Amino acid sequence: MADQQLSLAETLVDPRLGTNARLDAIGKVIDWAPLEKLAEQVHAGRLGRKPYRASAMIRALYLQMLYGLSDPGLEEALTDRLSFRRFCGLGLDEATPDETTICRFRLTAARKGVMQACFEEVNRQLDARGLIVRSGTLMDATLLAAASRKPDIKQGAGAGLEREPGASWTRKNGKSHFGYRLHVATDQGFNLIRAVVLTPAHVGESLVAETLIQGDEKAVYADKGYEHKGRRARLKARGCKDRICHRSHKHQKALPYWQTQRNKLIAKRRAVVEQVFGTARRVFGYARARSTSFAVNLADIFRLATVFNLRRVAGLPAT
Repeated sequence: MADQQLSLAETLVDPRLGTNARLDAIGKVIDWAPLEKLAEQVHAGRLGRKPYRASAMIRALYLQMLYGLSDPGLEEALTDRLSFRRFCGLGLDEATPDETTICRFRLTAARKGVMQACFEEVNRQLDARGLIVRSGTLMDATLLAAASRKPDIKQGAGAGLEREPGASWTRKNGKSHFGYRLHVATDQGFNLIRAVVLTPAHVGESLVAETLIQGDEKAVYADKGYEHKGRRARLKARGCKDRICHRSHKHQKALPYWQTQRNKLIAKRRAVVEQVFGTARRVFGYARARSTSFAVNLADIFRLATVFNLRRVAGLPAT
C-alpha cells in the first residue's frame, strides 16, 4: 500500500480485512515511487478542483488490466473491495474516483506516453535485480480483434473503418481478420516481456523483428515468419545464435530433414513466449482491443506487459 497515515476508521478495523495475497505480492515486487512520479505528468498544468493522487490512479489502472475491468467496473470495485483500496492507498475515509475521472486519467496517460515510460521503468528495476536473462530472446505475434465490428464485406476485403483507422485486414488459416497484430519479445530465462509492438493486422512479423531484437541477447528464437537472409547474417556477424525456423520456398517441395528437425527443436524453446497471449486472454480477459484509438490500445498493451511481468516476478501462475 502507498505510504500514508492511517485514518481513524482504519485503526478500528481488523488489519486482516481487505488482505489479498496476490496484490500484496505484486505491490512488493518493485519500488512504485518512480512510477508514481511518472504518473504525475497526467495532472501537470491541470486547473480546477484538486485531482486524486497520481499514485492511487496509476495503481488503479494496473488493477483494471489485472482484473479485466471496464471504467465503471473499476469504480465499483474500488468502492466495494477493501483490498483494491489498500493496493491503491485509498483510505476508508477518502472519496473514490468515479468512472469519468478514471477514463480521463487513462486517456491522458495514453496520450502522454505514461504507460510506456512505466513499463520501461519496471523493466529497468527488474534488470537491476538480475531478473532479465540475456541468454536468448523469444519472439512471436498474435492477432487482436478490433474494438469495432468488422466492416461490411460488401465494401471490399480491404475496407477499413473511419472510426478505427489503426485497424486493418489480414488473412490467417483461410479466415479474414480485422484488427491489430501484437508483437512480443520475452527473455529466455523468466519469460519476462522485454518489448512489445502493436501494428495494424496486415503488418507481418518479419517487418517488426528488428524492433523486438534487443541486441544484447546471445540467441534469437522465432518461427518461420521471421526468416530473412539479411537478419540471419546480422545475427551471425555479432555472434548471436540464429534460432529462427526455416521455411520452404516456391522452388522447394519440402524442407531437408535437418531443417525439419531443427525447426522442431526451436519450436520447443520458442513455445514459452505463447504464455503471454494465453495469460492476456484467460487471466486478463484481453481478447480484443478495447478502444477505437490506436494510442489508447498501445497504452493498454504496455499496461498488459507491465502487469504480466509483475505477476511473473511475484511468482503468480501464468494461467
